[in-house]
Amino acid sequence: MQATLNLIGSGHVARSLGRLWHRHGGIEVRDVLSRTASNAGAACDFIGGGRPVVHYADLAPADLILIATPDDQIADCCERLAAGGSIRPGTVVFHCSGSLPSSVLAPASACGAHTASIHPVRSFASPEQVVASFAGTWCGVEGNEAALAVLRPLFTGIGARLVDIDPAAKTVYHAAAVFACNYLVTLLDVAVQAYGHAGITQDVAMQMMAPLVRKTVEQAFAVGTADALSGPIARGDMATVARQQAAVASWDADKGALYALLAKETMALAQRKGSVNH
Repeated sequence: MQATLNLIGSGHVARSLGRLWHRHGGIEVRDVLSRTASNAGAACDFIGGGRPVVHYADLAPADLILIATPDDQIADCCERLAAGGSIRPGTVVFHCSGSLPSSVLAPASACGAHTASIHPVRSFASPEQVVASFAGTWCGVEGNEAALAVLRPLFTGIGARLVDIDPAAKTVYHAAAVFACNYLVTLLDVAVQAYGHAGITQDVAMQMMAPLVRKTVEQAFAVGTADALSGPIARGDMATVARQQAAVASWDADKGALYALLAKETMALAQRKGSVNH
């Protein structure tokens, strides 16, 4: 018999995972709850199954409940599920947030549910693309072992690669992705601004940076961050670093402070590489 799943939320995560499980079998999408019938209906249409629902009281019992709402709504949704009687002992309640631990689902645990968090490390901006390319997606996993015993095969069945994480460090875990993705883009923008200060247009700066950045990233993934490190700090040329920091600070004080902070972190990385003598 197929396990049954209710989805709380009708956004990109709910649609993507719902369709993947519907397509691969092993789980029956039962109800999709959203604030409006039109949103719930559109989600069901994309998934290929499920019943649109707009009230917690109308949810049918299910073996699993995925709360796929924005992070700041997860705790409230869980409380409403618990208060509405939708959670039975043994129900698996989980969310896919990267920044919140499974402990945010405490109201469900109080009802006898098993709780967990499975966080796919990828963008869900396009559900169609997610469905087409989900296989190989890394997912950070933490929570109750009884819940994970159910969820692990469901996620691996759609191609996920699971890695256990420490729930106490969940926010730092999520920040890691911000460092690797969002702040990398920010650093590239700072570089464009610095080139601009030297009289180079943005279009030309981007063309100049492209081979350098691509090769650096390829090297980092090929040999590790320490061995991929190059530049003045890796060579132990601290006089050049001092001149650059002073010049950048003279141009823009905030960016000078950023340069100094990054230089400090790069010194620590270079020490791991063994490039700096003390």
